[in-house]
Formats: sequence, C-alpha cells, structure tokens
Amino acid sequence: MSDKPAIGVPSGGHHHPVYRIWTLAVDGLAALATAFIAVLMIVICADIVVRNGFGGSLPLVSELGAMMVVLIVALQLPSAIRAGRLAQVEMVIGALEVSQPRLAGLLNALFCLAGAVILGLIAWASFGIFSGDWASGDFIGIPGLGTLPTWPFRGLITLGMSVAAAEFLFKALRYLHASFFSGKGPS
Repeated sequence: MSDKPAIGVPSGGHHHPVYRIWTLAVDGLAALATAFIAVLMIVICADIVVRNGFGGSLPLVSELGAMMVVLIVALQLPSAIRAGRLAQVEMVIGALEVSQPRLAGLLNALFCLAGAVILGLIAWASFGIFSGDWASGDFIGIPGLGTLPTWPFRGLITLGMSVAAAEFLFKALRYLHASFFSGKGPS
C-alpha cells in the first residue's frame, strides 16, 4: 500500500491526540460492524441448517437481518468517509487537483458539507425514531416465540449516522484549511 492518501482525502493533523482518539472511535464503530457481520452470518447459517435439517426456521432471522444490514452500513459509513472510499467521479477532481488545487479543495469541501447536512438530517430523523422506540418499548419478532427490543439497533444507527455527519464536517474543514489557509492545495 502507498503512503499517498487516496484522491480526495486531505492530509494533515494526523498526529494530534484528538484526531487519534477520533480515528480510534471511527475505527471502533467499523470493528463493531464487522462483529455484527459475523453474528449475522452465524444466524443465517444456523437458520439454513434448521430449515434443511429440521424443516423449520429460527425465529427473528428475517427481522434481525433487515435491522442488522442497516446497522452495519451506519456503523461502517464513518470509516468509509474518513478513508475517502465513497463512490465519486475522480477524473474531474483528480484533474482539478493538478491544475486548480484550491478549486478542487473547495469542491471537495462543498461535497463534504452537503454530505454532513444530509447525514445530519438522517441522524436527526433516526434520533426521533430511537426515542420513540425507547419510550414505547417497541420490539421485533413474535411474542411468545421470540422478540428483541428495537431501541439498541436504532440507537447504534443514530450514533453511526451522527459520527458520519461529523466526519464529513471535519473533512470539509480539513479541505478548506488545506486549500485556503496553508498556502497550498490539499495533498
């Protein structure tokens, strides 16, 4: 792997203690999502064994699967944003970074600010759903067969979206700083 950051990833500030703590938190969410992937794989495999071996199915598999897929995406999104791994057209930004680095930095900052606003709105809406689920005791599943409360999932989804919005905001600030205050364009 190269030491050069991916296109569209501003460098700098990587040794500040707050940045290192933030990076650990973002990576911790991604690691938690990876653990949830393992749990989901085990549940799905167990359900397949029960279906084929015993002609039945495990309770909560479809509900748990649907909730966990959204949860996994929400928890891994901040890490993808930080690493510059979101899908975007790099041929335009890449050419601008060579010929017009400040313009490229401004466009990247605007993209990140738009992402921060959109994910902030999603986090705000998710918080409303989380607080409603918390207050009502909402659950998934069938009473008497198997149920799970939804608020832990909704809380982690809200956390993931909030951290992703903050990551977009921090990235926009790094772009603006690199483009307009450091005397050179983002590297």
